[in-house]
Amino acid sequence: MKYKMLVVDMDDTLLTDDHEISNENKEMLLKAQELGVYVVLASGRPTSAMIEFAKELQCDVNNSFMISFNGSTITDLKEDKVLFEHSLTKEQIHSIYDFSQQNNTHIITYLEDKIISETSSEYIDVESTITGLEHIIVPSFKDAVTTSAVKCLLLEEPSYLKTVEPILKNAMPDLSVCMSKPFFLEAAPNGVDKGAAIQILAKKLNIHQSEIIAIGNAGNDLTMVQYAGLGIWVDNVDAELREFGDVVVASNNDHGVAEVVRRFILE
Repeated sequence: MKYKMLVVDMDDTLLTDDHEISNENKEMLLKAQELGVYVVLASGRPTSAMIEFAKELQCDVNNSFMISFNGSTITDLKEDKVLFEHSLTKEQIHSIYDFSQQNNTHIITYLEDKIISETSSEYIDVESTITGLEHIIVPSFKDAVTTSAVKCLLLEEPSYLKTVEPILKNAMPDLSVCMSKPFFLEAAPNGVDKGAAIQILAKKLNIHQSEIIAIGNAGNDLTMVQYAGLGIWVDNVDAELREFGDVVVASNNDHGVAEVVRRFILE
């Protein structure tokens, strides 16, 4: 099988725990592109928090694409333009806010490349650190959010947030809901996820499902791992997801992405 697209999650998959691309992963991804494989970064991160990594991997000069906000946005890196974007309405965001208040979680959204919330939290600090986005605390979340936005995050202690996930799915079935980190519960428009974004991109590029590899580690990667012809988890995958992939490779700190390129693209 000659694979034509390699879709790679970023945090805890491509990136080490220090939020860097290892030399081994970088070398192998550059080799994959030399062979004509599209390397597509797919992350829950905002677009602006992904672009430097895409350029480090030369995805822009290799005419590739990027999936951000968990599938809400697809960007053509060569042309520097958005191909697809799907956002929550203001009314949906306000409803999610009401839910967060009823269920005692923090909530953030993203406006003009800034993180917006009413509260401070160690978990919001993590998101700000990961993305490099400024965190703005506002007096009223609803007053601050007067337009659409691509997604919201509910944040709280992991064991508690896990109990909130099914409640949110049941209360708001018009949303796409998933965990991206144990303390991040993501809410996006219904039908928006990484798997759906890959389908859109594959159709544009005339690439068959069987010609795609997807690599991830968390709940927000499940749809793309299941959609791809070859769905792969790195070894630090959430335990309950392990059975849903085709292959498990080395962890994010042990260059699992490089292993995938060596085993399934170069060989």
